[in-house]
Amino acid sequence: MVFLDNMKTEFADREGTLEEAVKLGLLKEEFELIKEKIGRTPTFTELAMFSGMWSEHCSYKNSILLLKKLYCESERLLASPGEENAGALRINDKYAVVFKIESHNHPSAIEPYQGAATGVGGIMRDVFTMGARPIATLNSLRFGMPDAARNRYLLRRVVKGIGDYGNSLGIACSGGELFFHNSYTKNPLVNAMTVGIAKVENLASSKASGIGNSVLYVGAKTGRDGIHGASFASKDLSESSAEERSAVQVGDPFLEKLVMEATLECIEKKLVIAVQDMGAAGLLSSSSEMSSSGDVGMDLFLEKVPARETGMLPFEFMLSESQERMLMVVKPENISKVREVFEKWELDSAEIGIITDRKKLRIFYNNETYADVPVHALTVNSQGAPRYTRESKKPNLKISEQIQIDDFEKAIENKDIDSLCSIIKEIISHPNLASRHPVYEQYDTDIGNMRVIGPGQNAGVYRLEDGKEALSMTTDGNGFYIALEPYKGAVHTVAEAYRNLASCGSMPLGITNCLNFANPYKPENYYFFKEAVTGMSDAAKEFKLPITGGNVSFYNESEDGPVLPTPTIGMVGLIENADKTLPAHLISEAQVFIIGNFHPSLNASQYVYIREKKSAGPLPEINVENEIKSAELIFEANNRELIASATDVSSGGIMTAVLEMIFYAKRRGENLGFSFCEKLFENRYFTQQKLNKDMFFFGESAHTYLVCVSLEKKEDFINLLKEKNLPYAYLGTSNSSEFLKLENMNLPLNDFYEAWLNGLAEYF
Repeated sequence: MVFLDNMKTEFADREGTLEEAVKLGLLKEEFELIKEKIGRTPTFTELAMFSGMWSEHCSYKNSILLLKKLYCESERLLASPGEENAGALRINDKYAVVFKIESHNHPSAIEPYQGAATGVGGIMRDVFTMGARPIATLNSLRFGMPDAARNRYLLRRVVKGIGDYGNSLGIACSGGELFFHNSYTKNPLVNAMTVGIAKVENLASSKASGIGNSVLYVGAKTGRDGIHGASFASKDLSESSAEERSAVQVGDPFLEKLVMEATLECIEKKLVIAVQDMGAAGLLSSSSEMSSSGDVGMDLFLEKVPARETGMLPFEFMLSESQERMLMVVKPENISKVREVFEKWELDSAEIGIITDRKKLRIFYNNETYADVPVHALTVNSQGAPRYTRESKKPNLKISEQIQIDDFEKAIENKDIDSLCSIIKEIISHPNLASRHPVYEQYDTDIGNMRVIGPGQNAGVYRLEDGKEALSMTTDGNGFYIALEPYKGAVHTVAEAYRNLASCGSMPLGITNCLNFANPYKPENYYFFKEAVTGMSDAAKEFKLPITGGNVSFYNESEDGPVLPTPTIGMVGLIENADKTLPAHLISEAQVFIIGNFHPSLNASQYVYIREKKSAGPLPEINVENEIKSAELIFEANNRELIASATDVSSGGIMTAVLEMIFYAKRRGENLGFSFCEKLFENRYFTQQKLNKDMFFFGESAHTYLVCVSLEKKEDFINLLKEKNLPYAYLGTSNSSEFLKLENMNLPLNDFYEAWLNGLAEYF
């Protein structure tokens, strides 16, 4: 590979037009800005390149100014947000955790199986290009109510796509979340997260460097699948979207497994200067972003790109989103060594370009020039792509509306067992609260023999291969809250993830996010985005948790309207001793305490949504200082071995949390009953707040955990609570019965268990 001279460029391609620019998703003023940045009218290939790199999906043009303000400070930080393929935090002197979450919403709405599968594949590549071996995946899913046939189809195919890809790749699924609301009917949300482990010394970079170094294409051959996928993901879904199936990529997990092993081998052998996945916008994004971040230029010769189709045009080579492909920068003396590795794994590799000092991305095909663009004009981090602050307008939110429900209280007061049982079964069998086993049993959760806790409880926990530590991980989102009070709802979302990790004995380390919102050009939509991002950042700062990166997915709406605004938080944590991981199941001969500042609210709760099909504010009170105080009590009690299990109180309230602790034990083969304290309603949790009984049992609260304590350690635990001045109450005692005893009523646990276990199963 040799440098080309600096003679005046003569293009083989025609000029692009304003009409074509608009069809490609660019604004008129953006077309004029392109001409200004390159000093002439772009060729059609260049125009297509700008349409990809300036799409919302690649440029973050309507979000980047807000994202730059996100809190990201930590002594553990090894990769700043946006600088590398994924976030990285130091675990100890030897290892780092690498993690990221991204969306694949639009492709999954059109072709759910491949959309979900390639979402998993793409986020895997972001992690292993950092030199990290993926150890676990998670997902966060939203659909319309599954009683509708189309929603059931999307649910089943997305879950199968996630399972088939991850299982074939051999990466365990550690957990996730699943919620239903009819706003997601035509626009489901499919967010995929991957967590990997890397040796700190082996962390790889995506920054191209070294004038004269070679550019290698490795992995699968290029086809026409996924062309304009980034642009497709940057506009509203409509009835015509179904015609854009060519924008949906097709994945091959077995090929990805080979690419992963070959890439990790090359990184470990120090054969690679820089490496990046060909994700959204394919070869275009990887080449321009690697060049821009390294402040160098790159010449590409597209006739050298391995192709599986004939007659492909230059813009198709550049924008194809064919899966399982990587771009590497390699010193000339290491080219043969890299190619030997990929040949061993039976993969294509080809030298397709060279690093230059011109700071331009030049595209050649069969000795003719098709593009000659300053690399910094294309990319977001170099401020080449436009950056906008959109108009924000607060919609008319009736958050002060109070919802009055007295059915549950009446059932208790009248000792009406049948009515009470019916209410409980209605709540715990609802798809939003029922057992997720029909989903996670389709995933391989055990591969690698590293699992401590798999999906189905508060968080996934996976042991490090050669150490005593374990990593915890969770995904959490609450569109119901964000739709009412986006700032406060975002604080709640971060806090919920924090509690999920703390309840398994894990110290949270950092955050990745997937921000799923509607069309940002509509001021009311942008209001939700702006408020939620600000709330998330402020909460992260108070928790002292860096936001290491993530993904923004706009245009999540259809002709029926926007989805609930849904920021998803992915969080990872560290357990210093994996043997001290806390489960969430009830144990025999134990007492359960409720700890923390318990301030339940029925408004915006799942209880009200399930029973009344509505949601209103205000949201439950939340105080980050109280969250930290409650979590620290969990950590200390666990270190002193005073508690046997724990869970947080969130969706469905105390009643759902207690029942799930019982059900988790039953899934382990332990049949336990539970008796609520006879004087429960005389406790200060009631008397100080004047709580009615439906609010107590089904209201949702921040800062609150249920903790299971063996009888012999009860007094020591209470002394610790008093020492830390943390509010608490004795909730009840486990027993060997088959009943849930409340006052003088014995409620049938087996009936509740069957309702919970089968609530979601009927839709698969």
